[in-house]
Amino acid sequence: MIDREIRISLIELVDSNPAVVLLGPRQVGKTTLARELEGIRPAIYLDLERPSDLAKLEDIEAYCALHRDKLIILDEIQRAPELFAPLRGIIDERRRRGQKRGQFLLLGSASVALLKQSSETLAGRVAYLEMSPVTVCEVDDHSKLWLRGGFPESYLASSHKQSMQWRQNFIRTYLERDIPQLGPRIPAETLRRFWTMLAHNQGQLFNASALARGLDVKSVTTARYLDLMVDLLLVRRLQPWVSNLGRRLVKAPKVYIRDSGLCHALLGIVTLNDILGHPVVGGSWEGFVIENILNHVPPNAQVGFYRTTGGAEIDLVIEPKPGEVWAIEIKRSSAPKVSKGFHSACEDIAPRRKFVVYNGQESYPMKGDITAVGLVGLIDQLKSL
Repeated sequence: MIDREIRISLIELVDSNPAVVLLGPRQVGKTTLARELEGIRPAIYLDLERPSDLAKLEDIEAYCALHRDKLIILDEIQRAPELFAPLRGIIDERRRRGQKRGQFLLLGSASVALLKQSSETLAGRVAYLEMSPVTVCEVDDHSKLWLRGGFPESYLASSHKQSMQWRQNFIRTYLERDIPQLGPRIPAETLRRFWTMLAHNQGQLFNASALARGLDVKSVTTARYLDLMVDLLLVRRLQPWVSNLGRRLVKAPKVYIRDSGLCHALLGIVTLNDILGHPVVGGSWEGFVIENILNHVPPNAQVGFYRTTGGAEIDLVIEPKPGEVWAIEIKRSSAPKVSKGFHSACEDIAPRRKFVVYNGQESYPMKGDITAVGLVGLIDQLKSL
């Protein structure tokens, strides 16, 4: 069992809102975390993929009246979007009776569709929380976390082989069952090829035309595939940092498989030696670092990357609070060096703080008012804001 940092945030939101939506990809640990609440407060859990549980909600008002003093946990809520409308009435009626918080916890593994349904129907009544795979702040073996990724069953597997088998089954299930159930009619093999192509180009600019040629489809189709993978919280689309400096900036987003273990499974990478000798090693490490950082930035932080057509580049730019911009370079080396492009980009955007995140733990100053820092050390600084 891995102690998840998000647990405290979830309890606080449940204690202060009528309804909470906990989002995250399948198997990330949402159900395990939600069921822990059953041990600390009266609660009842329903899995909406189970016909017997779904049948209990045919008359949802009567069911909720029967359990009015309990937190009702509805898992895979996107499977039953018709429930959102009656939930609004139930929440409002309970509010009138003085029950203003801790009514419903809704778990979902698709973001945009679910957010649209709940935000339109439950506006002003619901809070949102996204649950990521395991981060470097929750386990000690960061090399294993990078290799296997942060899905708990993959990370905790008894061997690299069993971990790989779990991830391959996860990918197959998404392609053959989960995505078709959500509506898109895309051949599983086509989507697997697209997903694998993204893994080969981990951390690169999204080139819809090149991907379309490889799949023998139109560019607009590959853009639609990307939208789907982003909506499912499986791929991150990192947008360019907005600048008013008049520079000619790259406009295409950078794309990352959000979980490094899934990226490695798509590429057939089983061991640490395999990844260290693979061409994607730099992009994989960069994606791993970025995902861990972005899982710890403040909720309203602005994030992106900076790149000009002239070669000035910053791997990650964040504005954790208004007016305070951080420039972050990512290096896998234990003795990092900063490129000329980073210095040039920093002259453009004038960040308040400059960091190089490297494969080490000690923090120390570098030339140009730059601080070399380990990944956990940078996250600690974000937490202290």
